[in-house]
Amino acid sequence: MKVIPLFVFTCIICLITGFIVNSAELFNPPRGDVRIVVISDLNSAYGSTSYEPEVAKAIELISFWRPDLVVCAGDMIAAQSLQLTSNQITAMWSAFDQQVAKPLRDYGYSFAFTLGNHDASSAKNAQGEYTFSQDRAIAAEYWTNSVDNLKLDFLDSTRFPFDYTFQHQGIFFLVWDASSHLISPEQLVWIEESLASKSAQNAKMRIVIGHLPLYGVSVGRDRPGEVLANTAYLQNLLTRYGVQLYISGHHHAYYPAYQGGLGLLNAGVLGQGAKPLISGDFPPTQTVTVIDLHWQSPELNSYTTYDMRTLELIDPEQLPPFLDSHNGRIWRQD
Repeated sequence: MKVIPLFVFTCIICLITGFIVNSAELFNPPRGDVRIVVISDLNSAYGSTSYEPEVAKAIELISFWRPDLVVCAGDMIAAQSLQLTSNQITAMWSAFDQQVAKPLRDYGYSFAFTLGNHDASSAKNAQGEYTFSQDRAIAAEYWTNSVDNLKLDFLDSTRFPFDYTFQHQGIFFLVWDASSHLISPEQLVWIEESLASKSAQNAKMRIVIGHLPLYGVSVGRDRPGEVLANTAYLQNLLTRYGVQLYISGHHHAYYPAYQGGLGLLNAGVLGQGAKPLISGDFPPTQTVTVIDLHWQSPELNSYTTYDMRTLELIDPEQLPPFLDSHNGRIWRQD
């Protein structure tokens, strides 16, 4: 009885994409105790209210993977331009709601996000004021009105939607505003207090989500300002409190890594602007990653990542074994 829906769904996907896919590999990665689907950088050109076809394809596939949680590592809309009006920015959030958020709501999935530089940049001018204050105000309004749709068990939402914590399936999640390269002193106090809390320390796992990565991975963005400043301090802070994984976006290139015991999932781009890695010959690719966590056998924790144009699995061996970014070496996480 279960074969028929799988066959029908596979045929539909094949017709849409024009590719013959192996359903056993594509639709049935070994499922863990907790499944998380990671998407990132969905946006197109400045002011755009439409998305690349790969975005719709990924949202459709999420309904088949049946994750416990969907995570977006930022850049859901295409703002960060002072030429955009408030009506244009509001229209982009409405388009995101209809084309991305609503389908996920209809599927009934929990959804967590971090704000990206194109959503609500935290960059400031010489006077210490937010350069894109309009972006931040509209983003805050949209997410405040949408918070009940996220299906998250919040632990601290006083700084929502920029910084917040929640728990899900035994995992403690901390989301910080990494929409620019600077984490503020006020944020650092909140981050440390949150990670030191009983909820965090008693959790089975601790995951942090932010837009900018700790290390550079892609051509054109491997430079100061495109990664978080004070990398060593932030990494030490995370490892001191037992954070196992930092999920980020922004560099538009997929690279699962680790450094000093900290997992670093550099989520690839799903929208426009895929970039090459700083070394190796892996081509620019639009990707989605399925994370499966196994409590009894952590060594089996896995990333299953797909090229969303071809629906082919990405073999980790296609990626370079390490990357030497401007601020340090990171190693591939197989």
